[in-house]
Amino acid sequence: MTVLETPILREVRSNHRSPAGVHLVARDYPRGMRIDPHMHREAQLIYAAKGTMQVTTPGGRWLVPPDRAVWVPAGLEHAIDLLADIEMRTLYFDLAWLKRENRHEGLTREFVVRVSPLLNQAILALFDPRNTEERTALLVRLVMLELHQAEDSATFVPLPQEPRCRRAAMIVLDDPTGLHDIDTLAREVGTSARTLSRLFSTETQLSFKSWCQRARIASAILLLSTDNNFSVKQLATQLGYASVSAFSAAFRQVTGRTPTEFVTHSGSSPGLTGRSSTPRRRG
Repeated sequence: MTVLETPILREVRSNHRSPAGVHLVARDYPRGMRIDPHMHREAQLIYAAKGTMQVTTPGGRWLVPPDRAVWVPAGLEHAIDLLADIEMRTLYFDLAWLKRENRHEGLTREFVVRVSPLLNQAILALFDPRNTEERTALLVRLVMLELHQAEDSATFVPLPQEPRCRRAAMIVLDDPTGLHDIDTLAREVGTSARTLSRLFSTETQLSFKSWCQRARIASAILLLSTDNNFSVKQLATQLGYASVSAFSAAFRQVTGRTPTEFVTHSGSSPGLTGRSSTPRRRG
């Protein structure tokens, strides 16, 4: 497992000023790239000003369109898949800074943040090279205040840890567009439907049906981010929904937007009709 060092100034695009203990890093990544599993000594807030990414931790998969960001605690293994061309803006926080500023409470686990217009502008303003130290310090404090009020688990697909339930979950994730019957799935993993249903509820805090719906919507987001040849009707049919309205309602329930609104807001640049080779970045 790679443990990355504290970001250094030469990695930062432009001369971004930041308080001691806070590091600002701006990078652009191409669609299809994967940042392999790694961890940092610092906590970080990862935000895509443009594009959609997927962040995977031992606890689950987090879909992160541009109206959301993800908080990753220090020392937590995570990988990042870029589902579209990404303009990534990352804030790194030393643990000593978080403790000194009394900002460590509630930030010891990963979570997705719904990015309000205020939080969006505060993050982007941090990367203005004209900032003074005073302005940057105020913006960092504003980001932290908003962070504590913006947690949102809607785009999270939790991964169960119990072996049978984990195997069942991976079968679904390998084919999220399929219609998975819990009785058949239970037989495949060597348990009863009743036990598997209970395990999903206990391990993920979602019913099996709700968990599968979230996995299907995650698949829809992936397709919307990478392929512009799907109409909403085709996507609804492929994902097993009886109608476009049923699919749109399920999509809105998970993401807060209809599929069309998501594409418009995400800033994705879809266009791939199939999978291409995936460039990888180590660490």
